[in-house]
Amino acid sequence: MGMSQPVSSRTRRAGGSRRAVVLGQVVEVLAVRGFAGTRFADVSEASGVAVSTLQGYFGSREDMLIEALRGATSGEVAALHDLAAGFDDPWQQLVTLVDRGLSTSAATWRMLMEFWTAAAHDAELHDHAAALAAQYREPFTDAMRRGIESGVFTPRFDVSAIVDVVVATMDGLLYPVVLGHRGSDDMDYRDVVLAQLSFVLGTDA
Repeated sequence: MGMSQPVSSRTRRAGGSRRAVVLGQVVEVLAVRGFAGTRFADVSEASGVAVSTLQGYFGSREDMLIEALRGATSGEVAALHDLAAGFDDPWQQLVTLVDRGLSTSAATWRMLMEFWTAAAHDAELHDHAAALAAQYREPFTDAMRRGIESGVFTPRFDVSAIVDVVVATMDGLLYPVVLGHRGSDDMDYRDVVLAQLSFVLGTDA
């Protein structure tokens, strides 16, 4: 399915390809300074683009930050769908999706933390977050349904509830990783997640 989202009423078209590069740099600054602490001056310093040019690209500071967050989070979901498309075996698809979720970098977790926090206070981002959450779940649901149809999985619970728990388990790493309490590559954590998933799907994979 397509990952395109409606263009925000805040989005300007000025800047072309250079503007797209700057949006990536906005996300990098956001991950370090946070939504409230990122100013035009900080992005200007990181990108080498004058503040007046940034204002021409984006209008307001808030519009710049929101557009950057929309693009970055949409990109994360699109990458997940692209990854899932490469697997015919439903269990291997689930393992790969879990591995990707658990290996999320601290910088990406910080960006997502800022996105979700901003979405709690912004109606447009709130709607975008809801759409992305539904899209994020789709590859997990698809793999489970294909496994059920092929007889590989005999789930002990409703598929929707299983997906909820798997996604929540991965998202639960956000604060420990962002705060530096643990790394993203804890294999014991991964092993438990996959063992639980195997159990609830009724498979010995």
